[in-house]
Amino acid sequence: MSAVEAGPAAPRVHAVVVNWNGGEDTARCLLSLLGQGLPAERLHLVDNGSRDDSLARARAAAPGAQVLALGENTGFGAAANAGAERALAAGADLLLFVNNDALLARGCLERLLGEAERAPEVGLLGPRIVLPGSPSRLWAAGGVLGFGPNLSRLRGGGLPDAPGWQGTVDVDYVPGCVLLARAAAWRATGGFDAAYFAYTEDVDLGLRARALGIGSRVVGSALAVHAASSATGGGYNPRRKFLMGRGAVRFLRIHGGAARWLAWLVCDVLALPLALLAAWPRGEARAVFAKGLGTLDGLLGRSFDPKRLESGHGPAW
Repeated sequence: MSAVEAGPAAPRVHAVVVNWNGGEDTARCLLSLLGQGLPAERLHLVDNGSRDDSLARARAAAPGAQVLALGENTGFGAAANAGAERALAAGADLLLFVNNDALLARGCLERLLGEAERAPEVGLLGPRIVLPGSPSRLWAAGGVLGFGPNLSRLRGGGLPDAPGWQGTVDVDYVPGCVLLARAAAWRATGGFDAAYFAYTEDVDLGLRARALGIGSRVVGSALAVHAASSATGGGYNPRRKFLMGRGAVRFLRIHGGAARWLAWLVCDVLALPLALLAAWPRGEARAVFAKGLGTLDGLLGRSFDPKRLESGHGPAW
């Protein structure tokens, strides 16, 4: 019997998946969670006003899943919070947030639960995450803050997957792509800051948790696969860079000291012209331009309308 199915005394794990025009990815994600031993009634699918057939596909893949259709794109943080509220009301002891473009490998959840049982002081846990394809390359083995672009970096991002990444280590934050949170830790932090809309809210959560004495840890023996940023177009794309530029300013206003503001000024503002020159031959200049627009949005404190992410509603997409 697995840790997920260990009887009535075992912690009740509920999964939260946010969908926005996720196509077949969302259905595959739900099937992956069912494969971890989670019963369908503990799967909470939150739909952010999708216009494709992804919601119908998801319902067909996991008929017993709990579906919350919000009717509009509220962003990842707000939708994940709404799913968490429902899961907690249903008696969840642990919340498993999974991006709809992520798949959990066999035994992933069981290994995360094993570490959660061993380390009650750790409130946020995540697996090692690789990109699809062979040979495997890391997407992230947790996240750390530092002096560099975007204020933080994903541990091992882009490097070949190797046994050295399969250890269990404390990190500054667990990426929201696959995040297991204790209900008590989630309540203490207040969940994701929905004002980020998408991206950076997981970094923010890790810092707020640490301020409360709640640890974040990566369990490298647990594995997930992530087709990164597919909801906003995948890879180095304008929508993603716009939201990251905007989110960085909010993050700094909450958590920034002199060193972080300086790192951002050097690596994310003054370096934009160099980034533009490097991106131009690769056909990625619009993404750099979009990051500049997002940064300006954040500095001016502009309110954000999700319709701006739709094709034709932004100068970079």
